[in-house]
Amino acid sequence: MKSIHIALLGTQHDYAQGLFPLIAKSLGYSIIWTNYAKADLVIFGAFYKPNAKPYRWLPRPLRSSALSLKNQLSSRKNKPLTLFHTCESLRHDIFQTDYSISFDLGVENPTHLRLPYWIELVDWSHEGIVGNTNPRYGSLLSLEKMQAPLGNAFLERTHRAAMITSHLLEPRKMLFEAVNKAIGVSGYGPYFDNAIKNHHHSNFEKKDLLKGFAFNLCPENHLYPGYYTEKIPESFMSGALALGWVDANVRADFNPAAFINLEPLAWEQFESLGQLLNSREYLNSFCDQALLLTKPTLENAKNFIGEILKQAIE
Repeated sequence: MKSIHIALLGTQHDYAQGLFPLIAKSLGYSIIWTNYAKADLVIFGAFYKPNAKPYRWLPRPLRSSALSLKNQLSSRKNKPLTLFHTCESLRHDIFQTDYSISFDLGVENPTHLRLPYWIELVDWSHEGIVGNTNPRYGSLLSLEKMQAPLGNAFLERTHRAAMITSHLLEPRKMLFEAVNKAIGVSGYGPYFDNAIKNHHHSNFEKKDLLKGFAFNLCPENHLYPGYYTEKIPESFMSGALALGWVDANVRADFNPAAFINLEPLAWEQFESLGQLLNSREYLNSFCDQALLLTKPTLENAKNFIGEILKQAIE
């Protein structure tokens, strides 16, 4: 097994348990987590702030030492390979790195890989990738289940939408009000329950909660081609009809006939939404729809990550 030294800057707290390191392990690499000075590969995440005032979080007497260390690192003769890997709606070229992994569609660049976040939460054991988890939902996403029809069980559930959120910033506020007016919304998560510290420490698993509702209001934070997270797949997995907020390019990942996209209704202030959500005939049209029309694979990701790792230790 080959060893590689990797440093993380601005990645999410559980990145070391995510898909990149698991694929690296499956390719025969042993990762040694280290700092920038000793790294073969530096991975920058969505929370890295290259333009922020340096070291303002340190006490003033320590800032000069930190700046001195930074200067030493920048003078390395052998620069580490760099990768920007984002789980947020940030462009792949937000700052310069050797490689990037993002949501972005239509990027014709051999140094970029499109890997939407929902892929991180799939059960990939059939491809030899094990160890990833999805604690907020309660289980990994099943490709087999997402390739099967939604079914009609949601029609017999409480005719109401659940919404799990930590905030009601737009567009969530607008959508909450529209759906609440049409069929009613039951709110869960930190925004609705201040006893919940954050969404990593909720008192429920999404899969159990959503089984009690016909609908799940699960908008994305932004409309951007390619930016599709775990929200719609988790809703589908639970048997609830997703009420999403995505752009038309969502067909790159999901069958648009398998959920309700609220975005096309915004121009009319969601005037027809109540009629649609209360139409048995309209809702029946979703029962025989699968979310995935083709089975995804990690083959491209394995090749891409394998090339990065190979180049980093050469």
